[in-house]
Amino acid sequence: MTQQFDLNNFEDLCRLDSTGMMAALEGLSAQCSYAVCNILKDVELPNIEAISNIVVTGLGGSAIGGDLLRVYTADKIPVPVTVNRDYFLPKFVGPDTLVFAVSYSGNTEETLSAYEEARAGGASVMAITTGGKLAAMALRDGVPLAKIPTGCAPRAATGYLFIPTLGILQRLGLLPDLTGEINDMASYIKELHKKIGPESPREENVSKQVAHKLYKKIPVIWGTTGITEVVAQRWKGQINENAKAPAYWNVFPELNHNEIVGFEYPREILNNIHVIILRDERDHLRVQKRIEITKGIIGNVVDGFTEVWASGDGDLAKLFSLIYTGDYASLYLAALYGTDPGPVKTIDYLKLELAAE
Repeated sequence: MTQQFDLNNFEDLCRLDSTGMMAALEGLSAQCSYAVCNILKDVELPNIEAISNIVVTGLGGSAIGGDLLRVYTADKIPVPVTVNRDYFLPKFVGPDTLVFAVSYSGNTEETLSAYEEARAGGASVMAITTGGKLAAMALRDGVPLAKIPTGCAPRAATGYLFIPTLGILQRLGLLPDLTGEINDMASYIKELHKKIGPESPREENVSKQVAHKLYKKIPVIWGTTGITEVVAQRWKGQINENAKAPAYWNVFPELNHNEIVGFEYPREILNNIHVIILRDERDHLRVQKRIEITKGIIGNVVDGFTEVWASGDGDLAKLFSLIYTGDYASLYLAALYGTDPGPVKTIDYLKLELAAE
């Protein structure tokens, strides 16, 4: 039998990580601080008379920033935020729409297509990218361009991809000055790193403990609509890309109207499901009760439950505390499987096949 990877062995963790995913994650706090001070300083925003809706168009790691924006601003701005993961834009997009075209590489074909649609529909467009075709198109069209630093995988660039959208909405008068809250969040993440980073021992490290619980299990991640839903989706995607493993997500209360019925068959698979429940003190009281009842209903069917609570002060800190915990857990799970978290060969192959047409 192969000996299980020792997550307390810092040198082996780094040796397995060929592309520096651990280092990129450690730098999340610095990303957020940099984004506040530098990314938008030379970006001139156009005069926008009226905004009725906001659309963030992107895929994968570049779209998660849009989901964060949607959840974070839901109770703060008077216009809806929609995230678009497609070649096409919704028909409501028009002159009163603000579109964020977000692509870390600048070459995501779906985003480039949606960018062209936004321009054709007369929407106000902002581009957020490291370069590539999207940057070239924005420069060609005179579209405001927020250039972000290169050097990491899109899924490890959350600070660069999300914080500029807040800054733009702030400058447009839709949000108050969030510099203090963003800096507080960045400081908290830096402190949290000491508790869940690779040099923190498993005995005291929630992310390492979660990884061990998910090892050789099927992860099912549950959040709450409007609060931790995007984090549940993020956990799922990070486990897919970093640990090269399946994972599934859903949200309360919706899952109580369908998914909860699906825990009867087949028992041999259900016994291998480990459920992660993302908790936040802001969860509706009825949702809190639903969680306890749900645990009672399927507790003797699944492998087990692990509750991970949001921490920190302020909405941004709470969101990012859960994201950070899940990101590290996915990297540790990759190590337990003995896989390099960086390469995503399947996605690279798919892109090559699409380009060959």
